[in-house]
Amino acid sequence: MAAPKTIYTCRECGGTSPKWLGQCPHCKAWNTLDEGIAEAPAGANKANRFQALAGSQPVATLSEIEAAEFERTPTGQDELDRVLGGGIVEGAVVLIGGDPGIGKSTLLLQALDALSLAGRKVLYVTGEESGAQVALRARRLGLSGRAVRVLAEIQLERIVATLATEEPAVCVIDSIQTVYSDQLTSAPGSVAQVRECAAQLVRVAKTRGVALVLVGHVTKEGALAGPRVLEHMVDTVLYFEGDTHSSFRLVRAIKNRFGAVNEIGVFAMTERGLKGVSNPSAIFLSTHGQPVPGSCVLVTLEGTRPLLVEIQALVDSGGPSPRRLSVGLDRDRLAMLLAVLHRHAGVNSLDQDVFVNAVGGVKIAEPAADLAVLLAIQSSLRGRALPRGFIAFGEVGLAGEVRPAPRGQERLKEAAKLGFAVAVVPKANAPKKPIEGLEIHAVERIEQAIDIVRGLG
Repeated sequence: MAAPKTIYTCRECGGTSPKWLGQCPHCKAWNTLDEGIAEAPAGANKANRFQALAGSQPVATLSEIEAAEFERTPTGQDELDRVLGGGIVEGAVVLIGGDPGIGKSTLLLQALDALSLAGRKVLYVTGEESGAQVALRARRLGLSGRAVRVLAEIQLERIVATLATEEPAVCVIDSIQTVYSDQLTSAPGSVAQVRECAAQLVRVAKTRGVALVLVGHVTKEGALAGPRVLEHMVDTVLYFEGDTHSSFRLVRAIKNRFGAVNEIGVFAMTERGLKGVSNPSAIFLSTHGQPVPGSCVLVTLEGTRPLLVEIQALVDSGGPSPRRLSVGLDRDRLAMLLAVLHRHAGVNSLDQDVFVNAVGGVKIAEPAADLAVLLAIQSSLRGRALPRGFIAFGEVGLAGEVRPAPRGQERLKEAAKLGFAVAVVPKANAPKKPIEGLEIHAVERIEQAIDIVRGLG
């Protein structure tokens, strides 16, 4: 069989060229030609070209389609199962990305070993290491590896043939950027290779019922490298977060067709690999002997899990151009909150440097952190600590109003369970029945919250 011809298509005008050119010969745009495979001529066999990622089905009425629950297989890592939605699903494709050395390969090797001990056939395909290196890591982690099959290969066609021969239930491809197909002439890791190889592997996973995990590289900005379409092909997208210099790691679900998005799993890196942390709130709370100024505990939501995170603020005299710096929080939102604090609560920090940090390397995107950030800034500016066992949450608007946060009851119950005694929350989140051991102050505006804190201090 003759090798398929490659063709280069302009992403701007759709024009084609038989070879790569720096400038499109049709619309004259620069660097817009992407490599692909030429479509077969009319009458030729097109059975293997442009197949759907999942098997096609006849048209049916939605109410008549049987909606069965997906059977989930635990991976042996409780925190990973939480992020996946309860376990890995047959035929599901998971894409996991993170900085180099953060623990992606370690976690997946641990999961494969646990699955193999549970009687599942597993296959680990490595394109970045040799089989000896994988075996050395397994011994260092104390894994038996008796039933973990390993393939050191980067050619797509051989990987697909091995999947057909081995018939594993779970397969890990580490990493998708190293895999290449003979049908394309571009180098491994290029946009065309990543897109084509991922599409072929997804088809295999769906048709054979193989749970497939693709490891992806990330750019220096932290986003997954390669074409954005890669994230659309897969069922679940996971990101590793955390500082490589810290022993704690977060795995966050950005997309999940089989579970909740923004769910996180918390792991601690040990000599024996990654271990799940059952009480993650403990790592996000600093252990101060006495309450210190500039510290306020926030109850945030990560997926379905309420987490207590310490927000720290430092306000110090600045120069002619005071700085606003935030770690783990949106810097633009910090500037907006400082303006609201000045306009509606009379707290002036225009000539002050303001630094805000979310302890533990966690990234907080929800606006419910606004109230805790402002109270921490107010505490640092006054030099007076908030009371021991104090928590706060709530969104602050430009008009100074304090808006409710979703699932406020769960946040308050989590805080009470961990021994916190005083809470300042939006009025709409105040429970109808008192929560034992928790004194709740409901506020409607930011100036009310500031006055309550001053009275408590």
